Amino acid sequence: MNFFIFTFQSPSPILFEIGPISLRWYGFLIASAVLIGVFLSQKLGKYRNIDPELISDLVIWLVIGAIPAARIYYVLFEWQNYAQHPQDIIAIWQGGIAIHGAIIGGVISALIFAKINRQSFWQLTDVIAPSLILGQAIGRWGNFFNSEAFGIPTNLPWKLYIPVNNRPIQYLNFEYFHPTFLYESLWNIGVFTLLIILFFWSIKNNNKLKTGTISLIYLIAYSLGRVWIEGFRIDSLMLGFLRIAQIVSLSAIAFGIFGLIWLYVLKKSLPDIKN
Repeated sequence: MNFFIFTFQSPSPILFEIGPISLRWYGFLIASAVLIGVFLSQKLGKYRNIDPELISDLVIWLVIGAIPAARIYYVLFEWQNYAQHPQDIIAIWQGGIAIHGAIIGGVISALIFAKINRQSFWQLTDVIAPSLILGQAIGRWGNFFNSEAFGIPTNLPWKLYIPVNNRPIQYLNFEYFHPTFLYESLWNIGVFTLLIILFFWSIKNNNKLKTGTISLIYLIAYSLGRVWIEGFRIDSLMLGFLRIAQIVSLSAIAFGIFGLIWLYVLKKSLPDIKN
C-alpha cells in the first residue's frame, strides 16, 4: 500500500515573489538554519561557560568561511560544466553547494577565531556541532525545492517525483527517484538527537565526556550516514570513478575514531589552540 508518496508534481524553488524581488526556498532554509543554530549554540554554550556573544561572533565567522568554501568546493569538482557558463559560478541561490566544503571552510574559520580569541577550538566545536547537524537537516530540504540531489530511480512508496527538466539525460524516461535529501535529513535529525543526549548526559555527570568528544562523534555519525546515502545519488561529485563525498566521509570516520582512541584509550587531550 503506497501510504507515503511524494506526489508534489513540480515543487517551486521560489518561496514568494514581490515584483522583481524573489525569495527562494534554498536561501530561506539556509538563513533559518543559521538563526536556529545561533540560538541553540548560545543555549548550549551557557552550560560550558561560553559567552553567548562569543558564539554570535563565531557564527558570523563560520558563515563567512563556510558558504563561499562550500560553493568553491562544488564548482571545482564541477568545473567542466561551469567553465562553459562562468556567469553561473556565483549563482549560489540556484543550489550547488557542498557540505564538505562548508565544513572545511568552517573549520578553518573556527581555528582562526579560536586563536584570535584565545579559546579552546574543541570546546567551541562541541557547542556548535549539534547546531551544525540540525542545520544540515534543515538545509537538505532546499534540495527538494530545487529538484536536485536525488537518487536513482525507484518505485518505493516514498518515491520522489522529479520534473523532466531536472532529470539527467539518461533518466528522462523515469519519473520517480530516491529522495536522498530526505534520507540525509532524517539521518541528521537522528545524529542531532544523539549529540544532544550525550551533551546533557555529560553535563549531568560533571562533564564526563572529554573536550572534543561531541565533535568527533559528529564526524563519525554524520559521515556513516553520508557514505551509504551517497551510494544512491546520481549527481555525486566525482574524482575519476570515485565519489568524493564517500572518500571524504571515510576519511572523517577514520579521523574521528583515531580521535576517540587518543582521548579514551591513550588518555590524552586533543591538541588545541588554547593550549
